[in-house]
Amino acid sequence: MRTALITGIAGQDGSYLADFLLGKGYNVVGMVRRSSTVTFERIRHIQDEINIVQGDLHDQSSLVEIIEEFRPDEVYNLAAQSFIPLSWKQPVFTGEVTAMGVTRLLEAIRLVNPATRFFQASSSEMFGKVRAVPQNESTPFYPRSPYGVAKAYAHWVTINYRESYSLFAVSGILFNHESPRRGLDFVTRKITNGGARIKLGLADELRLGNLESQRDWGFAGDYVEAMWLMLQSDQPEDFVIGTGRTHSVRQFCEAAFSTLGLDYQDYVVQDERFYRPVETELLLSDPSKAKEILGWEPKVSFEKLIRMMVESDLSLVSKEVT
Repeated sequence: MRTALITGIAGQDGSYLADFLLGKGYNVVGMVRRSSTVTFERIRHIQDEINIVQGDLHDQSSLVEIIEEFRPDEVYNLAAQSFIPLSWKQPVFTGEVTAMGVTRLLEAIRLVNPATRFFQASSSEMFGKVRAVPQNESTPFYPRSPYGVAKAYAHWVTINYRESYSLFAVSGILFNHESPRRGLDFVTRKITNGGARIKLGLADELRLGNLESQRDWGFAGDYVEAMWLMLQSDQPEDFVIGTGRTHSVRQFCEAAFSTLGLDYQDYVVQDERFYRPVETELLLSDPSKAKEILGWEPKVSFEKLIRMMVESDLSLVSKEVT
């Protein structure tokens, strides 16, 4: 039985990855920060099947202790300060966790068990002010947020440890991926949950930022399979993971509200308070390398993803009414 350590297991990606790895017969260890507000809602259904341990990407010694105790075959680093608007308000914290935390984790692996295979969750936000459309593994980075800058550092330090110490360390450059388990502060979930609340009479409008922003949106459950496939390869390589299709926030609103039998134009209000200081440009993935080498392709379409999220939020919100 192989052992996998997942940082950020209580998050969207961590929970789907834990589901996936349990299905593969892994012993799953999940690292969480000690906090009085930690919620295990996303992993409650599997909490008895996994080992939960306390650790912190700020604390080198806790990472070393976890690697020493569990000797994981694979480590998936999904922990980060991942809410992009917050990265402008807390840039130092974002850098400490999202950038330096990766260095601490890689160093723990190097010191304790260099045979461990390491996956870093990189982000399409590293492309920012894009140099080419679509973006592939060779496209230069030009991040446009403290979050994107921190992710770019983490990406390059992963490559540096691979080349300096011959670690099996890889980065998946993940384009936006959503699900019913997405946090309510992210725009996609804000739309599906807000639409459900309007449908059930609990709200009469939804305030959003720039409706013309475009993203390459996929399903988180598909993307965790790509993470696993990357660590099963013979050689450590980085891959762009995305759908190769792009949609605007406006199109997301239109599809979500249409699923609810509503016209988004009657309820959605653009509010400049939610605009970013600077916006990324057209983020569109070229996942052809992942298809060719890993045999990976997304299974859930944009339309199916939205239906899944809307139906989940409609069920969730309806409990507030009854």
